[in-house]
Amino acid sequence: MAIDVIDLRSFYSSSLGEVTRRVVHKIVRQRFSNCTGYSILGVGYATPYLEVFRDEAVRVLAFMPAEQGVVNWPPSGHSSSALVETNAMPLPNSCIDRALVVHALEITEHPRDLLAEIWRILTPGGRVIVVVPGRSGLWARLDRTPFGHGRPYSRGQLSELMRESLFSPTHWSEALYIPPFQHRTWLHAAAFVEEIGVGLSLPFAGVLIVEATKLLYRPVAVRNPLTYGEPRRQPVLLPTPAGVTQGVAASSSAATSGRILLHSGADAGIELHAEAFGQE
Repeated sequence: MAIDVIDLRSFYSSSLGEVTRRVVHKIVRQRFSNCTGYSILGVGYATPYLEVFRDEAVRVLAFMPAEQGVVNWPPSGHSSSALVETNAMPLPNSCIDRALVVHALEITEHPRDLLAEIWRILTPGGRVIVVVPGRSGLWARLDRTPFGHGRPYSRGQLSELMRESLFSPTHWSEALYIPPFQHRTWLHAAAFVEEIGVGLSLPFAGVLIVEATKLLYRPVAVRNPLTYGEPRRQPVLLPTPAGVTQGVAASSSAATSGRILLHSGADAGIELHAEAFGQE
């Protein structure tokens, strides 16, 4: 079930929401450190993490799912937000350099369709950051925050989903080791708790963050057409006499010798008699 955009806006206006924004934004900014001249798209409810890119990117767009609702963003100036169907975004192919997916993949009923649409609009070599609730974290077990709604993911599940959608994961991060409570002590200790959680790789992070690159071709296994152990056979090239065409020389040679030799391996030979080709 999708969470309403009003609830999302209210969460990020709270103290816990501000701590969440700072923690996740730090990782997003580290991965998308320089976006000068790029086109950036936020999908879901990514506006709390997009403001920093407005000064350096060519354009910054915020697409929000129809089932979630939309709010005007940025608060002043021309609006850059839109209400869209996430499997049919109103953008041409290969027009976005960087994409940020927050509060979207775990909510949608068709995550593969969403990722396929992001793959379509990304430029060759384009990159996407996906933020989803971690299956083992406390945040996914309580619905008091937006990360307690929808389907949480394990690292293996998210990795498989990204690869099936033709994305190659290049960097993994985890965040939100603090419990999802509005307690002042936890909020003040958030930076310290995050450092400990990342340093010790604790297993109960609230969100998984993966950065992935768009693949242009689906990797396929190369199958050897020869049966294992079967020698490769190559035809023997015979010299053509001067003044005789190649087809005539081949017919003459076959009629004279009555056979054609095919090498099998280094020294062995296989004889194909003329009768095999319908000749007397």
